[in-house]
Amino acid sequence: MEKQNLTMLNEFLLMGITDHPGLQAPLFGLFLIIYTISVVGNSGMIILTKTDSKLQTPMYFFLRHLAITDLGYSTAVGPKMLVNFIVDENTISYYFCATQLAFFIVFITSELFLLSAMSYDRFVAICNPLLYTVIMSQRTCWVLVAIPYLYSTFVSLLVTIKIFNLSFCGYNIINHFYCDNLFLLSLLCSNTHEIELINLILASFDLISSLLTVLVSYLLVFVAILRMKSAEGRHKAFSTCGSHLTVVVVFYGTLIFMYMQPKSSHSFDTDKVASIFYTLVIPMLNPLIYSLRNKDVKCALHRTWKKIRNVFSRV
Repeated sequence: MEKQNLTMLNEFLLMGITDHPGLQAPLFGLFLIIYTISVVGNSGMIILTKTDSKLQTPMYFFLRHLAITDLGYSTAVGPKMLVNFIVDENTISYYFCATQLAFFIVFITSELFLLSAMSYDRFVAICNPLLYTVIMSQRTCWVLVAIPYLYSTFVSLLVTIKIFNLSFCGYNIINHFYCDNLFLLSLLCSNTHEIELINLILASFDLISSLLTVLVSYLLVFVAILRMKSAEGRHKAFSTCGSHLTVVVVFYGTLIFMYMQPKSSHSFDTDKVASIFYTLVIPMLNPLIYSLRNKDVKCALHRTWKKIRNVFSRV
């Protein structure tokens, strides 16, 4: 019977954000603007940190990869969600659902460890400024980026293959706007104990280890800043950490709110709002936070705009 249900199930029905017809058009417009800003902002950050000679430092190397992960997981979710606002039936094929889940896990897990790598970079810059260029060499930076990507790919393949190798019941309605593994588990007919345990272990390890790295790094950073005698030095040190710390608080705060709240207070609507925030709003905010709060990025934007204007003036 399970085998028969598995072969019959070739698509899922996404419930989306809301079932109110009057809200479809306004929400489509709102999320189209958010996703467009996210794509333009993160793409701009990737290009800027790659081409501008003044931004070729470890901090902006990590910032470029943060923009890649933001663009990655927002694109894994955003376009399909937007399409679902304008079609009659919000369906997603079996294999597209698996692909969406796989890419989402890769980029969201990578972001956790990239944020912790960035906090380590700030720790070295403030606590060991004389050895900064030696410790944060190009090779070290690539290792700190490559390991999260490889680990995230492994986690993504493990979870996705485990879920989609199990038998789904005939019930194929996902009460969400994308294929989230927690919602997919509720549709399985097979014994889900193993995959639930894997999810719990991996999620706990990812969140705790990355957050612990961030907390320890910033604890040492704050101790070092408080020991500085110069008020100007303290202000400069705080300003270099401000943007990253803002991103960390928003990102981890949302994840902790979603996954650490008691089951009694859990609701699908609350989960959807939190999911919207970290899948679409945060990827839009990150490049804005770094561009508005960072003097180097603003100067690089000004230089790039000047070059573009000069090119057009010659034409």
